[in-house]
Amino acid sequence: MTVPDPVLPAAYRLIARDTLGSTNDEARRLAREGAADGTLVWALEQTAGHGRRGRFWSSPRGNLYLSLVVRPACAPECAAQLGFVAALAVESTLSELAPGLAGLVCKWPNDVLAGGRKIAGILLESEMGADARLAFLVVGVGINLAAAPPDAEFPATSVAGEGHAAPTPEAALETFARRFEAWARRWRAEGFGVVRDAWLARAVALGEAIEVRLDTATLHGKFVDIDQHGTLLLETEGGLRQVSAGDVFPAR
Repeated sequence: MTVPDPVLPAAYRLIARDTLGSTNDEARRLAREGAADGTLVWALEQTAGHGRRGRFWSSPRGNLYLSLVVRPACAPECAAQLGFVAALAVESTLSELAPGLAGLVCKWPNDVLAGGRKIAGILLESEMGADARLAFLVVGVGINLAAAPPDAEFPATSVAGEGHAAPTPEAALETFARRFEAWARRWRAEGFGVVRDAWLARAVALGEAIEVRLDTATLHGKFVDIDQHGTLLLETEGGLRQVSAGDVFPAR
């Protein structure tokens, strides 16, 4: 199948494939071989797509699957901030391509919801160099345009499933690349504060009771804020907890 030839900002170097096992795996491989900042891997279909904690990511044709190699000049602990940059880029991409899409919000740490269901996910994978500095970060993005898995742990949806015409993956890629570049430019120039404020303005369940599932425990409390690194601040009966990784669900 012929892969479309999207028009991207000059900062990106596109690697387009009809089918890949995983765009994140391919981007990570290329990064280890020296791929430059801005290398963007795009596939029309994934056969072994995965999300956080290695969970399978359903990847049929018609949705957007991309992974971006980023080599940010920042401390390793700040790299996770780019997940929030990506979430804002996804949210604004969907707002532009599917105007009127209801209930678009950001869910900590790296998801975007529509109508209370997951419409996009972001996966960050980083590697350190021999000098203990950040060598590269891969920002993986999956947006459900035409279809969504029916059996996901957190209920999923798509642009088409919400009653809107599904944008083509090519159009979504072009728009996301432009939006990510704009938000990343602001992050570099103004710091995380401007990104944090914009993300919090779109955050689901802020100030509400939530459930946070960790590898070995489940926490219950009120989502009160995120800190300067993007860590979730959870007000529990035992005091304020800082959560750097976990899965957020509505309180039961």
